[in-house]
Order: sequence, then structure tokens, then C-alpha cells
Amino acid sequence: MARTLKRSAAFAALARALMAGARGGPSLGARLAALPRMIKATARGEYDGGLRLALMTAAAAYVVSPVDLVPEMFLAVLGLVDDAVMVTWLAGSVLAETERFLEWEARRASVVPGSVLS
Repeated sequence: MARTLKRSAAFAALARALMAGARGGPSLGARLAALPRMIKATARGEYDGGLRLALMTAAAAYVVSPVDLVPEMFLAVLGLVDDAVMVTWLAGSVLAETERFLEWEARRASVVPGSVLS
């Protein structure tokens, strides 16, 4: 029963994050469109998302990896549960990080480039 409640709470939190666009936060489309810009800004060293992007990439690779099919064959329930947990974590991480990136982008756009004269 407790596991079901925890899983329900995780999915409810994910659903709330997906619906944030309706309440004034970034929409899911805006978040997904920000992913390539976030990757480019991180690669150029402008954005500090390197470790988080690496963890999200590793999680995505784990979920789609054909090596991970072996546990599903032998340990059906446990193999699927670990993938469900990883997908939930990955979705939440992508949503949180893209929101953070969009806020960073907005702050950065408000800065006027130039130099300070004394």
C-alpha cells in the first residue's frame, strides 16, 4: 500500500509539472524546445548544466539500452519497475532542468552587454 502511494505521488507530481504551462509556467512545448539550446549552451560552457545533462543522458541510455532487456526477461516485475522509476526520474529531471534553463535564459537576456565606465 505504501509503495502504491509513493508511486501515485510521484506520478501526480509529474502531472502537475506537465500542467505548469496552464498556470503560467513554461509549457511542455517550450521546455522541449529549450533542450537543444540548453545542450548548446552547456557545450559552449555558458550554462552550468553539464553534470545534470550527463546524468539525464545516462538515464536515457539505461532505459533504451538493449542490455537492460535481460532483467525484464528473467525478473519481469523488477525489471519493469526499475525502468519505470528511471523514466519517472528522467521526466522530472528534464522538466526541472529545462525550467531552470529557461529562467537562466530570461535573466541572461535582461543583461545589457558592454563594459562599466568608471
